[in-house]
Amino acid sequence: MIVAVALAAAVPGTSAAVPPPPPNPSDSDIAQADTQVQAQLGNVGELINRVAAANEQLRQLDDAVAAKREEVNKALVDLQNARSAVDAAAAFVGTAQQALVDAGAQIEQAQTRFDGYAAQSYMQGNAGAASVGSYLGSKTPDDVMNQAQLLQLVSSSQEAVVDNLQRARTAQANKDSSARKAKQDADVAAADAEAKKGEAEQAIAVAQSALAEQANRKQQIEDQRASAQAQLDAARSNVAGLQDQRSNYEQWDTQRQFEEQAIAAAAETAQELALQAAARVAANQAARDRAAELSSGQRPHTQVEDDDEDSTPAPKTKSKPKSKTKPKVTGSAAVETVIDRGMSQLGVTYAWGGGDENGPTKGIKDGGVADSHGDYKKVGFDCSGLMVYAFAGIGISLPHYSGYQYTSGEQVPIDEMERGDMLFWGPNGSQHVALYLGNGEMLEAPQSGDVVKISPVREGGIMPYAVRLYD
Repeated sequence: MIVAVALAAAVPGTSAAVPPPPPNPSDSDIAQADTQVQAQLGNVGELINRVAAANEQLRQLDDAVAAKREEVNKALVDLQNARSAVDAAAAFVGTAQQALVDAGAQIEQAQTRFDGYAAQSYMQGNAGAASVGSYLGSKTPDDVMNQAQLLQLVSSSQEAVVDNLQRARTAQANKDSSARKAKQDADVAAADAEAKKGEAEQAIAVAQSALAEQANRKQQIEDQRASAQAQLDAARSNVAGLQDQRSNYEQWDTQRQFEEQAIAAAAETAQELALQAAARVAANQAARDRAAELSSGQRPHTQVEDDDEDSTPAPKTKSKPKSKTKPKVTGSAAVETVIDRGMSQLGVTYAWGGGDENGPTKGIKDGGVADSHGDYKKVGFDCSGLMVYAFAGIGISLPHYSGYQYTSGEQVPIDEMERGDMLFWGPNGSQHVALYLGNGEMLEAPQSGDVVKISPVREGGIMPYAVRLYD
């Protein structure tokens, strides 16, 4: 029963439960209450406006919370990229230092050859005098030619030794300069990594403070809305009178039957869709292999410290920064692979910061709304994490931040969106992202306390462009 309700909640157009029945007065009760029908008409319009205003304030708060969460995702992605730059610079320093050692050995060899030649020349006397003596001591023209060739060879050897020594010294100077430059690059990258780490920690602290304040404001508004709703229900009951209560009860009973049938049908449909998609995902070993290849060597998205006890231990291999990648599968096959992977997660719990190339992961502590729903203890997806998992199946590596995903592919006008495109909300896509399914529907991981589900496309706040990652 719990699974059916969760799956029903993942499908648009259905509710998770039938509301409680209204009163069903008797005929005598209706007769006695006829004179009170008009008693409470005055406040109905005002109460409706109060409820609408409260709902609008709640929507604005939810948008602000979403933006804070994605700011933290952005800082974490920047942090991992900076750490990868440090790794690369440090590796080059080691290579340059080894090159310095090799250059030193070459210089030592060249110096040894030069010293040997100098000693030989000293022992044999002045080369110019020896050459004159050789010419004078020659008895035939052939002897003269042989002595001339020998002197030319000795002179060339001397020049070669000097040239080798000069080249070795030049190579040493170049490699020494490269080593110093690599060390400077490593220092700059290390400082940048520390700055990014500070930005991540500061963003989390800001989010914790803002979310705590917003949670209190949201609770106040919800209390006001509950009070207004109670007054509205009472006013409607008085205005309608007991006769309308009878009519409302009959309508409720009809609606109850319809909704129970709709819930059962929707649950069955959602369960079938999820099972079919999961079966195709399970059978698609190539997609799983592509996702595993993308995730290999990556630091966990939620890791702030090098040894973060609240996240999965970082791999010992050095991570590489994520960059734009071309899909290894294209066309309709790519679209359906991405959608199948996303649909296979219908009903999976929302967890802020959760999700990677291989599936759902634990969320992030935020000290506010997400913590109140236990996100950091849950294994699930947030909006951008669900996109990371879906597109990994065709070999596309996405950063875990909706703002970066908004610039990760071709941007097409929203009225030209197609099945498999990503849709975004908030400035530069910084608040939310979802996967378009066609027919006005999308797949999303909406917010704390919810699950991965299918929803109608929301036009309010949507960005003017959809993002397409394949042909």
